[in-house]
Amino acid sequence: MKAMNRMTVKYAKIWGALALTAGLCAAGTGTALAQGELVLGFLAAESGPFVSLSRPNEIAARIALDEINAAGGVNGKKLRYITFDTAGNPGQTVVGLRKLAEDDKVLAIIGPFSSGQVQVAAPAGDRIGIVTMAMASSAPKLVAKSKYAMRNTSDEGYLFQRVLSTLKSKGIPSSTAAVAFANDDTISRVMGEKLLPGLMRKAGIDVKLSVDFKLAAFDFSAQVARLKATPTDLVGVGAPPEAAIKLVQEMRRQGHKGRLVAGSTINDPELPVRMGKDGDGTVIPSAFFADLNDRTKKFAAEFNRRATAAKLSRTHAGQFDAATYDIVQYYAWAMKEAKITGDPKRLAEERTAIRAALGRMKNFPALEGAISFGADNDALKPAYIIEARGGRWTLLETHPAPK
Repeated sequence: MKAMNRMTVKYAKIWGALALTAGLCAAGTGTALAQGELVLGFLAAESGPFVSLSRPNEIAARIALDEINAAGGVNGKKLRYITFDTAGNPGQTVVGLRKLAEDDKVLAIIGPFSSGQVQVAAPAGDRIGIVTMAMASSAPKLVAKSKYAMRNTSDEGYLFQRVLSTLKSKGIPSSTAAVAFANDDTISRVMGEKLLPGLMRKAGIDVKLSVDFKLAAFDFSAQVARLKATPTDLVGVGAPPEAAIKLVQEMRRQGHKGRLVAGSTINDPELPVRMGKDGDGTVIPSAFFADLNDRTKKFAAEFNRRATAAKLSRTHAGQFDAATYDIVQYYAWAMKEAKITGDPKRLAEERTAIRAALGRMKNFPALEGAISFGADNDALKPAYIIEARGGRWTLLETHPAPK
């Protein structure tokens, strides 16, 4: 708590459409409850270990918001949101949640991003009585017992099982494996210590060894030397994209020919380009595939247009952008379903009504597919198994959403 008290509180930032297009955001303070508006909070992560995945999420949220308002808003009122930059930091996430919920009095919250953030945000949101919905956190069962926290994600165990099933069905060599993971990040450590080795062994794969590293590591030569000494068909990665890129580049430099496999933690839409030829053959799961249909292609094109105008380093839409877009759509649907008014005197009641409506949502026609929420408060989604090849992701197999 002392550390938290010393923490600089970053006030919320309201991103208007013009400011976003220019790549800027304006700071804002004051109450969120304004006549004629329904207001959400957004726990954004504009820096931190997953920044390449998280920073552009707000582009997707803005697309959804603009579409909703162009169609008449929600219950005759405009929808808007207030952002708070958590920098991907769990302590700062709690500060932001309290600011948005208690000072700005928002109705529900988009985010936070990572499992480490959700670990602290979920109980804080439960105490306040406000829905939070993560777009990326995927450590298994993290919000299963929460009253208000939800995740528009599928847990990594479910996703990686589909990866292994696809490897088998496609006849991809996978009799032996090693694991490499970041030991100072919640989801990366869960992936490396439990999920990847456990699921591979369950699938009959011989897991030969495991190596670990720090998120900020620059030199992977020692870890790769150990991997090369015991070569394997697969190398399972538990880490953000930046670490995976460094790892595979060092693997190829040292002559290791194993195929990278991972969960959604490295699901950067531009990863095949960033890895280059070194990453060819990498297989991961995704809840979004941009070339799937006309709707996904339209969203991806609009995302690219806005991200390019905002001069963001990543301009292609990925899984977590699509999940953020869908979260805004879920909230708009739930507000209509619950007949939310935005009356400040009914704030607690209407926050709870939004949560109850989301629990009733079945087969919502989301960007990612027909989505419902399961008993553990996670979204039930299809899984698209994709492979890096020639600088782009290609679709290997589609697994339908669980019933």
